[in-house]
Amino acid sequence: MGKEKTFSRACLALVSALLVAACSTQPSQPQIGAEESFDGLRRITNSQADAAWVRPGVDLAAYRKLRLEGAGIEFRPVKRTGSSQREFSMSEAQKTRLREIVVEVFREELMASERFSLVEESGPDVLTVWGGLYDVVSFVPPEQAGRRDVFINQVGAATLVIELRDSESGATLVRALDRRAASRAGSQLSFSSSASNWGEVRRVARRWATLLRTRLDSIDTWSTEAS
Repeated sequence: MGKEKTFSRACLALVSALLVAACSTQPSQPQIGAEESFDGLRRITNSQADAAWVRPGVDLAAYRKLRLEGAGIEFRPVKRTGSSQREFSMSEAQKTRLREIVVEVFREELMASERFSLVEESGPDVLTVWGGLYDVVSFVPPEQAGRRDVFINQVGAATLVIELRDSESGATLVRALDRRAASRAGSQLSFSSSASNWGEVRRVARRWATLLRTRLDSIDTWSTEAS
């Protein structure tokens, strides 16, 4: 019972701050709810992430290595709506650039982990970090000849889904998702350029990846303190 309680509190700390930076006000304490997912995870209430689930009874402190597994990127189908259109399709080149940025940033951050080493193979002490972007949409209109300067306050938006899995069994231990927009500072309208737009995308990816790394690096602390 003591071990399960320790694990539960440690995992609550992980899923409640896995993806989202701390708010200016203190949130309510996260708790394991009664709702159960199709694969045996329990829904976390009062999580700072948009949604989070955890599998009771597993000790995350037993893992010492990370293995990355990408789930790909899914883009929102966009319909033409005339001059009032706000959402736009991405070109194949833009989709490829987005994939490259996300993979590069997450790999860089996890390689900088002070607790885990990054590996390619499964093993008894290997935790698979499975992640993908869903419902990705661009708010940047395509460049057109003779078009006037464009000013925007958001580059786009996407939902990140992260799962921590046991690498040998494939069982999901933690699942969290977060919807986030790549927004200008203060949501101010700014000139839309390729460099600034991709800079915003990289900033959001870095924020997600850094939060994941720092929370994973703190697993041992939670397991010790959450008794």
